[in-house]
Amino acid sequence: MPIPPPATAIHGITDDDVKDCPTFRQVAKSLADMLEGCDLAGFNSSRFDVPMLSEEFLRAGVDFDMSKRKFVDVQIIFHKKEPRTLEAAYKFYCGKELENAHSAEADTIATYEVLKSQLEHYPDLENDIAFLSKEYSSFNNNVDFAGRIVFDENGIEIFNFGKHKGKSVTQVLRDEPSYYSWMMDGDFPLNTKQMLTKIRLREMNG
Repeated sequence: MPIPPPATAIHGITDDDVKDCPTFRQVAKSLADMLEGCDLAGFNSSRFDVPMLSEEFLRAGVDFDMSKRKFVDVQIIFHKKEPRTLEAAYKFYCGKELENAHSAEADTIATYEVLKSQLEHYPDLENDIAFLSKEYSSFNNNVDFAGRIVFDENGIEIFNFGKHKGKSVTQVLRDEPSYYSWMMDGDFPLNTKQMLTKIRLREMNG
């Protein structure tokens, strides 16, 4: 699939740049091994990088377990403290202009430097992954990354959309078994289907 010109205009990557590169499927297993035991952080990673990574691992047939990882979204810290873009965050916290914005290397380095400066700038921020993940991750109440299934105030998985919004997932699957098939056949993210299946199997084997 050719890279669309509007996408190239943002990140600067062309078809020629990747023509000799392996596909994600070819490197998925080694990448998963490299990330074993790692927590994940990024800029806008809660809405883009982490869900996309999860989907691509599933497409490649690699079960990359996200359940025991902690997530820190530097953008959430930034938006809560100084709502701006990465370029503005870099200039505000680091006092420098971000060159080659939207290239993977430049954005990654800038995100890391911004996080370090945020920790120095705000005394209430703890240099602790558990603290940052709890306070500055949008995944805290989500069962799946898309937020189709969430935890209620009692820690019960409930649907967060459609005719069963607010209802217990296990109760819906018990009362309307066909709803599972409808979701599995529907245009839902693979991660959502994976989480739904885990809940269903847990109840069946419980």
